[in-house]
Amino acid sequence: MDQITPSGLSPYRFFSAEEWAALGADMELTLSEDELRRLRSLDDPVDLEEVSRIYVAISRLLSAHVESSQLLFAKRQRFLKRSETAKTPFIIGIAGSVSVGKSTTARILKELLARWPSSPKVDLVTTDGFLYPNAVLEAAGLMRRKGFPESYDVASILRFLSQIKAGARDVRAPVYSHFSYDVQAGETILVDRPDILIFEGLNVLQVREMPRDGKAVPFVSDFFDHSIYIDAQEQDLRRWYVSRFLRLRQTAFRQEGSYFHRYSKVSEEEAVRIAEGLWSDINARNLRENILPTRPRADLILRKGPDHFIEQVALRKL
Repeated sequence: MDQITPSGLSPYRFFSAEEWAALGADMELTLSEDELRRLRSLDDPVDLEEVSRIYVAISRLLSAHVESSQLLFAKRQRFLKRSETAKTPFIIGIAGSVSVGKSTTARILKELLARWPSSPKVDLVTTDGFLYPNAVLEAAGLMRRKGFPESYDVASILRFLSQIKAGARDVRAPVYSHFSYDVQAGETILVDRPDILIFEGLNVLQVREMPRDGKAVPFVSDFFDHSIYIDAQEQDLRRWYVSRFLRLRQTAFRQEGSYFHRYSKVSEEEAVRIAEGLWSDINARNLRENILPTRPRADLILRKGPDHFIEQVALRKL
């Protein structure tokens, strides 16, 4: 994976981790160690210092965008001479590779955003629930392409986001179980007009081929007010993926009923071979073909170093 190189032609402003930390030096950290432990994913070493150094300032920046969006909404309503007071939710998309730490980032930002003085209601939904059920993927020969764009019910994602943006009450999102590695039939979560919705997934910034007739073709990212891409070198992503797989082999995979239970019974050498195969045959291909090409579409790029900590922030210029 290539480096993000600052240049005079770039649409981004670049900050080292130290420069970015200075922007949030006067902002209070309201997250406790116990809370962070609950939010942190397996094998993600993010600590309170990293939250204070990077994430607090990001949450303040996003909060400023939300406030500006609400002000623009009010001004537009006056311009249109409409008396509607209900504002549409501000949607933040978070993209990036498997094992890069999207879930941890999404959960931390959800907590921090809800703690700003305006106390916004913040919900988090992942695209995992919008995967086709395993039975459908197996019938279509797509189980080895799970996580690729074609494995998602994009029409359902677009309907969900359309309802959210329309300010609908109690919009239902499907639920996914990493234990059973499948969508949970009949299970949903309700999203009831949040101020902010964080929508996290591998391919949320994906685009499709544009129609030659000029007809409207909606993309998932069309519904985003701000987007974040979490970035890292491919060799680091691979190492983190294998490490997490080995940790899961000692924990969740040991439970009867786990989709990956069979992997808890193999030797560590065989487990490493399996994990590396899954990475190279599925996740690395998805990264190169579908995920990484969407990086330039993000408003904010968080570049991680080999230690899993953010070392560079790229912010799109206004």
